Formats: sequence, structure tokens, C-alpha cells
Amino acid sequence: MNADVIIIGGGAAGYFTAINIAEMNPSLQVLILERGKEVLTKVKVSGGGRCNVTHAEFLPKPLSENYPRGKKELLGPFHSFMTGDTVAWFEARGVTLHTEEDGRMFPVTNDSQTIIDCFTEAAQQLGVQVALGAGVQEIISEVGGWTVRTKADTHTCKRLVVATGSSPKFWNVLATLGHTIVSPVPSLFTFNIDDERISDLPGVSTNATVQMLSEENSVLLESEGPLLITHWGMSGPAILKLSAWGARHLATMDYHFRIRVRWVPELSDEDVLATLTDCKLRFAKQRVHNNPQFELPKRLWKNLLQAAWVSEDIIWAHITKEQMLRMVQMLTITEFQVHGKSTFKEEFVTAGGVDLKEIDFKTFESKLHPGLYFAGEVVNIDAITGGFNFQNAWTGGFMVASAITSAGL
Repeated sequence: MNADVIIIGGGAAGYFTAINIAEMNPSLQVLILERGKEVLTKVKVSGGGRCNVTHAEFLPKPLSENYPRGKKELLGPFHSFMTGDTVAWFEARGVTLHTEEDGRMFPVTNDSQTIIDCFTEAAQQLGVQVALGAGVQEIISEVGGWTVRTKADTHTCKRLVVATGSSPKFWNVLATLGHTIVSPVPSLFTFNIDDERISDLPGVSTNATVQMLSEENSVLLESEGPLLITHWGMSGPAILKLSAWGARHLATMDYHFRIRVRWVPELSDEDVLATLTDCKLRFAKQRVHNNPQFELPKRLWKNLLQAAWVSEDIIWAHITKEQMLRMVQMLTITEFQVHGKSTFKEEFVTAGGVDLKEIDFKTFESKLHPGLYFAGEVVNIDAITGGFNFQNAWTGGFMVASAITSAGL
């Protein structure tokens, strides 16, 4: 089949690019090649099946700060298409988004199928062709265009867009064209921790500051936010942020390292001691274990006290100075040993891909091959959790569509 534009990959970035190309220039023939039996599979499972479409950060610079890789490169494109444009784009197609307290934005239906239906219906109405089971095996640069070969067919096009996501197999294809591929490592993952202080607390969540420590005990990275204790260790935004920013460093450490948790992130050590001293006076006859402070979950409070050698039957009046100082230490600098990681396949994000130096971010076009474009996670861009990876897909897709349709074929 001959087409004006072929898009390799029937995921979020591929569909968004195709729809925008077809809308900006309805005369162009657009073909999506998807290797699987279904399209938009990652959209389906994202956000627990609700699809975290984007994040309520409406300024380019602060938005770009959420990308461990791609921060500098996305700043310019965000001035052309970012969160507000995403919201308006979906609203124009009958999909309203709502914002949750943490800034994540979902369709009001809280159902990822809403986004899938929006994309597939728009593509169908615009005449975008979709070929399933069409895994690309080879792409060949020709004079004035491209030849794309799958196992069953050969296609030609004038412009080629790669939106395959994190695909080691297709990165190998791009490497044959001379593109440098930054080796992939996991980006968003949880920490495996076997520690009696948290072993019986799965499901407990609280705000905390988490620091990643070097072997010399210096702080390598720090993040703050909700921390979730799980059956296998720790998760939640505070942990996932560290995993994203430290992705490459943690890979070199084989995911064995130490973290330090501050369970009272907004208070100084002096403030914590002052609060505990006040409790000793105000709650003198109450049992310390039954009187949690700092809005900590009761089960976590009890475990931290036990780790500080404060017995269950002791009352505030009988707390010694030594016990008080151990409580402060446990609340402010609890250390844990991490032994490995856990990754959820459906939420998998990779740091790695096409080297950013080989892409023109005014158009998302290859600097090595004119007429070859990239959108989404196929390039070495990834973000922390919260809808930012999808925003990269929307921005890249829009920029590619604008470049292709404005240049003329």
C-alpha cells in the first residue's frame, strides 16, 4: 500500500499524531501499522484503567521539570502544545477531564475506554487506515520517501513517523539507519525492602521525605510526597520519583542501596522534639503507643516506637530523655536497605531510546534522515508518574503533525 504518511505504532502517540495530521490536512493518506492484534493497549490499562491523560501544570517551565530525561528538549515544544491545549483538544471531541487533588487529570468517566473510543472514532471518521498484526521488520530510506516492510506486506510513504514506544526490537531497526540508541533501563519502579519495621504495614500511606544515599552516606537524590508501604517494600509518588530521577544510577548499583525516610517532612528535629516534650506534659497519663502524633497512621506510629525501644505499656510521663531522643531519630532519619525493585508490566516506563541529540525538537524530525519523525517514548524521554509521559506523547504528536502538514509533501 502507498500512503503519504505511515505511522509505526498504534499507541497513544501514534494515534494522536495520525488524527492531527488528518485534521490539519484531510487530503493526506495516513496509515498506522500496529504489530499487535489490538491498538491503544497501554492507554487501556494506564492509571488503573482510568487513563491519567495529563497533569494540571499549566506553565511550560514547571511542566518540563517533571522529565528526568527530556527536560531541556521539551521546554520549547511545551510553548506550542501542553496541558491546556491537551484539555481543549479532548473537550473539542466531547471528552471532559477532571483534576484530582494531586494534579492528575482523568476523563470524567474515569474509564480509559473513553479515550480509546475518542481516538478510534476520530481516526475512522478522518479516513486513517489501521493495519493490525503488521510488525515492521525493515525500513529503507528512498529518494523522496520510505519503504516499510512487514512480514506480509511492503508499504511506501513520503513521510515516516516512529511511535513504537519503548521497543528494543524496533530500536535495533533504527540503529541500522545510524541512529544512536541510549541503552534502556527501567524508570518507574517500587523498592523491595524486607524490614520488620514495615513488614506488617502493607496499605499504610503517609507523606514523607525520602533520600537515596551513597555508600559514603551522602545524599544522592531526594523526593517528597505520599509514601505507600506494600507487601514487598515501598511505593507511592515519593518512591517513584526517586526511581525515575535515579534510574540510570540505580541500574549501576543493581538496585541495592540505602534510603533514609523522614516521616515528618515539614518539621525540623527541634520542632519534633518540642512536640514530643509537650506531649509528655499534656498527655502525661496516656499510653504513648495509643496517642499517635504528627498525623501519622497509628500502626506506623506504634512500629516506629517499638523500633525506638519504647514499650507498649509506657505512658508519656515515664518517657526518658534517652527514649525521647531515639523517638526523634526514628521519626526523622529512619534508614532502610533496598534489595531490588518491582515493576508493574502495564505501567512500565523505560529510560532510554533514540539519542536526543539526533532529533530536531522544533519538528521532532531526525537530524540524520529528513522525512523521519519520532513521537512518544521511542526517544530517550521519560517522566515521573502523574500523566507526564502521556503529555510527552501528545506534545510530540502535535509537533510532528504540524511539521509534516506545514512542509507540504
